[in-house]
Amino acid sequence: MTEVDVKADPGLGSRVLRAVLTRREILLVILIVVVLVWMTLLGYGGYLTGPYNPDYLAASLVDAVPLAMLALAELLVIVSGRGGIDLSIGAIVSLTGMVFGFASGQWGWPLLPAILLAVVVGGALGAVNGFLVARLGFPALITTLATYYAFKSLAVVINAQQPISTPSIQSLYSLTASVEIPVIGHDIPNVPLGVFTFLLPAMVVVWLLLQRTTFGRRLFAIGTNDVAATWSGVPVAATRMRAYVLAGVIAGFVAVYTTGQFASARPDAGTAGNGLALPAITIAVLGGVAITGGIGRVSGVLLAAILVTWLNAGILLLFEGNEGTQFQLLALGAVLVFCALLNAYTTRKYGGTR
Repeated sequence: MTEVDVKADPGLGSRVLRAVLTRREILLVILIVVVLVWMTLLGYGGYLTGPYNPDYLAASLVDAVPLAMLALAELLVIVSGRGGIDLSIGAIVSLTGMVFGFASGQWGWPLLPAILLAVVVGGALGAVNGFLVARLGFPALITTLATYYAFKSLAVVINAQQPISTPSIQSLYSLTASVEIPVIGHDIPNVPLGVFTFLLPAMVVVWLLLQRTTFGRRLFAIGTNDVAATWSGVPVAATRMRAYVLAGVIAGFVAVYTTGQFASARPDAGTAGNGLALPAITIAVLGGVAITGGIGRVSGVLLAAILVTWLNAGILLLFEGNEGTQFQLLALGAVLVFCALLNAYTTRKYGGTR
């Protein structure tokens, strides 16, 4: 190796730093470890109101299921580019959940047809967003903000602001129960059933769509440069609209899950407090989804959802009552700012994340 080669070869520290900053999954794993160690030390110091142990962390994954699934929905629309985003995704969960509640709880539909109806309604609401954004060219931010208000309003008035909580709906609570994993279950904590019945199938389907189908290749192409994609023969509007429809379909499944989680179909299931949309967008961006489109990974979204869930779970033990909820918002905002600064630095120094 010549002297010039030695000078050009970056040191081990530089290569590690570059890998951490450009591979979002590595950074997220490090942050998860930091959160786990930090909270564990606080627990040993007597600063937490309860045990921050594997059983508690496993049980808290019940909240990660809807957040991670909606972050996957945001992944699809953000990757489609042109400012793609869906602020109405929480309102779609609320409205679709109420329709599911009527079908399963009041009309006496069997479970599977009721779930199918929820998915169809979610996809139809997503199609409304997709038509306005992809076909008519309306800005996604304004469009989905408008539909957020519309869907939220319909969810509230459709049953006179009352939740639907019949015995058949209450029986769905078993969807969120913790179960023992076969073979290795006696050595690890029980895991919420929704992780296997909702989250993992959604992850596999979205990954296959993005990585193994023509639709996925077209989605990344239009998100990177839709003008070049148009000249290459890619149906830009149709591909972008399908992204919003798929996001609505995922929201339909989340509506079924949240109905079981609350043991009732609530008109504010996806919009109460700060709603589900903003945390889902934060998780997607934290997971490495480029807000400019064209870049995003399922694995990054999953790790970001775990990080936010376990950080929030620790904060609830650190601060009691409503104070803990407010500090969760502070932590979410801090994480988002950190992520934006990191993205800017990584793009300037290394050309972006991979």
